[in-house]
Amino acid sequence: MPVPLYQAKAEFFRMLGHPVRIRVLELLQDGPMPVRDLPAAIEVEPSALSQQLAVLRRSGIVTSVRDGATVVYGPAGGAVARLMPAARRILTEVLAGQSELLEELRESEVPAS
Repeated sequence: MPVPLYQAKAEFFRMLGHPVRIRVLELLQDGPMPVRDLPAAIEVEPSALSQQLAVLRRSGIVTSVRDGATVVYGPAGGAVARLMPAARRILTEVLAGQSELLEELRESEVPAS
């Protein structure tokens, strides 16, 4: 029996649920990068990075290509490259709404007597 679409979406978002994976996707949104450049940009141990890259590769969200002795990672498609900017826009809207609510709460505070 095939997996329902909502379950596949939930699994996709769970796969994204790690800070190193998010950072990798942010770095790759402008195009492919050699794996040797990623640890310094993410400030993570190479073994931890390797584990997270494997998760992204298995999910099909990133690709890896060997170029001589170098492995180059890139987004699996244009939609993947647009994923992080979309997440940033959503987060900005959510936080702006929270900021507005916080301001309303501050304005409505009754001074202590």
